[in-house]
Amino acid sequence: MRYQDINARTIDEWVAEGWEWGTPIDHETYERAKRGDWQILLTPTIPVPRGWFPDLAGADVLGLASGGGQQMPILTAARARCTVLDYSPAQLESERLVAEREGYEIEIVRADMTQRLPFADARFDMVVNPVSLCYVRETDPIWREIARVLRPGGVLLTGLDTGFNYVVDQEEEHIVRGLPFDPIADPELMAEPELEDAGVQFSHTVGELLGGILHAGFTIDDVYDDVNGEGRLSELNIPTMLAVRAHK
Repeated sequence: MRYQDINARTIDEWVAEGWEWGTPIDHETYERAKRGDWQILLTPTIPVPRGWFPDLAGADVLGLASGGGQQMPILTAARARCTVLDYSPAQLESERLVAEREGYEIEIVRADMTQRLPFADARFDMVVNPVSLCYVRETDPIWREIARVLRPGGVLLTGLDTGFNYVVDQEEEHIVRGLPFDPIADPELMAEPELEDAGVQFSHTVGELLGGILHAGFTIDDVYDDVNGEGRLSELNIPTMLAVRAHK
């Protein structure tokens, strides 16, 4: 089985167990968003600054690996025309449920973001990509595809795992591994008991991630750090995540 299929199955299981990032927003949150009171997350705890968003009224927005009924319903309420792409059927089902409950239209696409995106060139004004590239081995092709489907001047909002989570043990008290974390190159990682329910994840350095964005033709406008939101690293205020705004 391809690692992408393992990850889709794993995330489906997490959603069934009540995964935080697979729980859709409620009706009250959607109604507040329609009144202009809204925020979304790219990383675990810090909302995206409102100044990072272009004018959303009528904007074509792609939620890339953004299923779960969290970001796209909010942006739809803010009057964007939204498309969501995810490889987890359970995450996409959450999108369907919210859209049906609130009575709006959204294009829902099941596809693997490690492959060519099933959209025409210059289709979107903004791409929203919450932390998800830790589930793919190669990130550069994804940045190039995002650049292809964005219009000139289009905005990329992405959340990134900086890789530090992979060097510590489950209790986040000891450094137990080096980097890169790559279960394909080192299959023994898949045999570690504490990782058996984690799918197939990969570390990426900040240089690799930001360099890939720049090399794909983007200008980086702003960044901020974030923590995991739980666990010892978070309690010690050790940043492990990065949010980035860039434009084409």
